[in-house]
Amino acid sequence: MSSTTAGTMRKLIVQQWVTVDNIAAEEDGGLSFVSGEPFSEKSDPAFKASVMGFIDSVDTMILGANTYAQSKDYWPYADEQGEYGEKLNDLAKFVVSSKLEDAPWGTFPAATVTRDPVATIRELKQQSGKDIWLWGSLKLMHSLLDASVVDEVRMLVCPASRGKGTRVYDGGQDLKLIEATGFENGLALLHYEINK
Repeated sequence: MSSTTAGTMRKLIVQQWVTVDNIAAEEDGGLSFVSGEPFSEKSDPAFKASVMGFIDSVDTMILGANTYAQSKDYWPYADEQGEYGEKLNDLAKFVVSSKLEDAPWGTFPAATVTRDPVATIRELKQQSGKDIWLWGSLKLMHSLLDASVVDEVRMLVCPASRGKGTRVYDGGQDLKLIEATGFENGLALLHYEINK
């Protein structure tokens, strides 16, 4: 089961919610700019279809220790997230941490703790399966970009600016646009391939 068909190696895809001025976290780490909740009665059907299409294209999630800490007490119990929550909770998960010994996820299978995310991701890419999703985790994203293991970036651009905060990119990056889609809820999806 070690390798996939030639030419279809699994990709590591980063998804970030961002402002129009490229801020992915406010100065206090908050995300008050995030809009367009996909699963309310008012959901934009096209946006919901896009989000569901993405989660169906991945089977493994990578999280940094902080993102894991913020997520583990909510997502495993988030029945209000419906089918999306079920799919997210069923993903195989890897938590990058130098301190954690284990990483439980409610009643779902626990996440695997890794000390070496680059080696773990390279190994996962050699295995068969769907794509791999890096969730949030900006510091980790920056180190993975530096190690050239990120293949694609999906930016969910919210109709807001913040001026200050943590930017998605902290270095130079050349990108190739794969998709740009605007939704009625004001969000735009910008999907890029990383030129390596």
